Amino acid sequence: MTRRIGKISVIILGGLAFAAAAGFPVSTAADEAARSQVWDIARGGQLYDNWAKVLGKELPNETHPAYPATGKQKGAATWRCKECHGWDYKGADGAYAKGSHHTGIKGLRAMVGADPKAILRVITDNTHRYNEEMIGRGEMEKLALFVSLGQIDMDLHIDRSTRKSRGEAGRGAPYFQTICAVCHGFDGKTLNFGTPEAPEYVGTVASENPWEFMHKARFGQPGIPMISLITLPDSTIADLLALTQTLPEK
Repeated sequence: MTRRIGKISVIILGGLAFAAAAGFPVSTAADEAARSQVWDIARGGQLYDNWAKVLGKELPNETHPAYPATGKQKGAATWRCKECHGWDYKGADGAYAKGSHHTGIKGLRAMVGADPKAILRVITDNTHRYNEEMIGRGEMEKLALFVSLGQIDMDLHIDRSTRKSRGEAGRGAPYFQTICAVCHGFDGKTLNFGTPEAPEYVGTVASENPWEFMHKARFGQPGIPMISLITLPDSTIADLLALTQTLPEK
């Protein structure tokens, strides 16, 4: 499916909209714009995760004015987009329908395909209150591009009731072994996100919060040089998730 955004034709491939790139009948200028747009979407996905870490800044200390009083979080955490809208982008209709991150706030799925300029106005409105001192204009445009073109329906790849990937571990193994294991190790235990007493590994995240795994696999981890796998098919990342769910959690 093809969609036009400004002067660029974008090709919808799975959950990600790629601007027409090599192999499609476009001009050199459009091709360069296409390549840049894929990076912008990936950058926007990291900003959604934790914009302050991406930009080398600190999140505000006070609780976000729009964060519900009934919510269980407070302070800096409430300024992250994912804190209200969720790793699966479904907010109160998704994984955050209950639990310590429940807010009752709706997700972003209705914004898929929306004009990024309209999304930018929402990001900076009196509810969201993000300004250019926090996130520069160019970075906010990338965040808006992610909301419009970078989301996927994770229910296609993750069984919500079991949290299990719908992919196949055997197909995911070559990707983990040749890409992820470089940093995480073949058993996934080289990097510990927790403490020595309560370790958390990539296998922990994959099993306990597969939606977070899927998001970070597609866009990377803010603040560190983790690669983005956004150009892989979403089904392949689901295979990678399936393999990672077989790794040690503790």
